Amino acid sequence: MTVEFELEGRIRGPNGGPHFNLLRPISFVVNCETQEEVDYFWGKLTADGGAESQCGWLKDKYGFSWQVVPTFLPKLFQNKDPEKTQRA
Repeated sequence: MTVEFELEGRIRGPNGGPHFNLLRPISFVVNCETQEEVDYFWGKLTADGGAESQCGWLKDKYGFSWQVVPTFLPKLFQNKDPEKTQRA
């Protein structure tokens, strides 16, 4: 129930149904190699009225949702050790 395409990066739009307007179900993903990149994009996207959320999510000043994600994070969730996966 999503559509995904690339336009200078991956864009995913889930089917939010009649309960959500266009902005709510769409998020942009910024994959970051280093903590410095995470901090840079986080700072730029929350500046001038943006709002922080949890787990790498934020909204910019225009109301668009963003996920600022370290590239190693998905690997942590796929660890064969359930305890390590839970900690991630």
